[in-house]
Amino acid sequence: MPDTLDGLSMNLERANLDKLRAVFPECFAEGKLDIDKLLGLCGEYIDNDFEKYRFEWKGKAECLRLAQKRSAGTLRPCPEESVDWEHTQNLYIEGDNLEVLKLLQSAYYRKVKMIYIDPPYNTGNDFVYADNFADPLARYKEVTAQTTKSNPETMGRFHTNWLNMMYPRLRLAANLLRDDGVIFISIDDGEVTNLRRLCDEVFGEENFVAQFIWKCRQNKDNRNISGVSIDQEYIICYTRQFGNRVFRGTERKMEQYRNPDNDPRGPWTSANMVGLATADARPNLHYDLVNPADGINYGCPPKGWRYDRNTMQRLIDEGRIIWPDSPDGRPRKKSFLNEISEVLPGYSSVFGDGIYTNTATKELFSIFQNHYFDFPKPVEIVKQLVSQVTEPDDIVLDFFSGSATTAHAVMQLNFEDNGKRRFILVQLPEKTEIDEYPTICEIGKERIRRAGAKIEAGDTGFRVFKLDTSNLKAWDAAPIEGEALGTLYERMNGMVQRVKPDRSGLDMVFEVMLKLGVPPTCAVTPVSINGKTAYRVGEDCLLLVCLAPDVQPEDVEQMAEYAPAKAVISRDSFAGDTAMANAYYILRDRGVELKLV
Repeated sequence: MPDTLDGLSMNLERANLDKLRAVFPECFAEGKLDIDKLLGLCGEYIDNDFEKYRFEWKGKAECLRLAQKRSAGTLRPCPEESVDWEHTQNLYIEGDNLEVLKLLQSAYYRKVKMIYIDPPYNTGNDFVYADNFADPLARYKEVTAQTTKSNPETMGRFHTNWLNMMYPRLRLAANLLRDDGVIFISIDDGEVTNLRRLCDEVFGEENFVAQFIWKCRQNKDNRNISGVSIDQEYIICYTRQFGNRVFRGTERKMEQYRNPDNDPRGPWTSANMVGLATADARPNLHYDLVNPADGINYGCPPKGWRYDRNTMQRLIDEGRIIWPDSPDGRPRKKSFLNEISEVLPGYSSVFGDGIYTNTATKELFSIFQNHYFDFPKPVEIVKQLVSQVTEPDDIVLDFFSGSATTAHAVMQLNFEDNGKRRFILVQLPEKTEIDEYPTICEIGKERIRRAGAKIEAGDTGFRVFKLDTSNLKAWDAAPIEGEALGTLYERMNGMVQRVKPDRSGLDMVFEVMLKLGVPPTCAVTPVSINGKTAYRVGEDCLLLVCLAPDVQPEDVEQMAEYAPAKAVISRDSFAGDTAMANAYYILRDRGVELKLV
């Protein structure tokens, strides 16, 4: 018989256990994982060594459980706040990113190429990401009602609270990255050390790529009591699994390649041949170099040459050495354009020359004619990172989207290289004191609308979704005292119709999509089944969802004509178990799986 959707997000713990069971079935007994046996198979043995190097803080274990805890929420569609709803492949999601990341697991597991986030820098101001371990959705409701918590240093848990906020989110984010995926995290001096250790824990220190330095301040800051002007911020970069080259590299300076002597091998540039090793370290690289044509001896540099005698002689015989007129000069090598590899020169870890925080402030002012953010990120900074690590059809995620710089950068880059990159932005709807834009999300959405209108090319639309509790009613399991049978009957009657009365069919369709791993960017088209409304999901009909009442066998037969991969029908649509069983067998015989909600 068909399965019933439980209204919860992807079960990450079960998915991980299934992977282990497939590879190491001998490590399971009575359905339980024998961790000692698993470690033994990997050559690791329990030695009760409590002095091992590890990164610990109060609440770490609870954070991991929080990341694994399934969400009972959903994302409700808001077409009226969206741009080009029917065609866009971009998403803007309002909600607590912890819950949203859980809800995205099924649809985007191992599909995101790049993540960029600019999380709170832990300055001690309002700390709206203080999670409620018991009921994350209740905490989210507190935040949207502007009940915030602070993280002052006097609490004694200043760094701990920040780590507890970041750890579960990074754990969930890591699941979304492809094996060749890359994450960038902006940070300042306050938490950069903890962030490095945290990312080593989540992504593995072997997958550390670089700690970029961005000179973000244009003018000196004289307010620091130390007398030091802190002019830089950092962008930490990790990949999920080191394989090929992570960064594309910088463009070559092609103008340096010329052919003044009409060499038949084509344009060339002169390359340095001075070595890097002392005579003690590399004696074979230390020798006098003599021009065989005129006998001029150029001696040996203090660090020798880059090539040994045999290699140098071959270069001389091939006419690849440029000889100076004077023994005081240094011979150089011809490096031909047609011999250079496709690998571009490395991307500097110190970047953003001439691009400052006030650059971003000016960008936002040009859009809104007002100042709404104190420390936004410039579009060019994010655009450079996106251009380095993504291909034109990749997905870019930002779950601390703030002023929506990432969306702006992706749209701008797509315009420049004719790409089709897609963005997913997630932002907590923190309250503002701006009448026109009561939450940060309203500013972000309007920024994308206005920036997209200026770009006028490619996909500049976005679908808006908002985090909410599930569209399905949850059974109230609170104890009933005494003989309050009326309360029990009331609860049972309330569950006759599982879908909440204030939710639309479209709300339910998108919850089904999320729980079954179908991206919420897929097309959703209403269709008529013998006068009853159903919804076809995806151009190739990945799902056919029907919530209409009184579904009859002839309706099910017509649903099967659409040849969906899965048919999803509400339990409430059937008059009884017999009608449900008939639907199951009709669809099974047509090769269609039936799911119930």
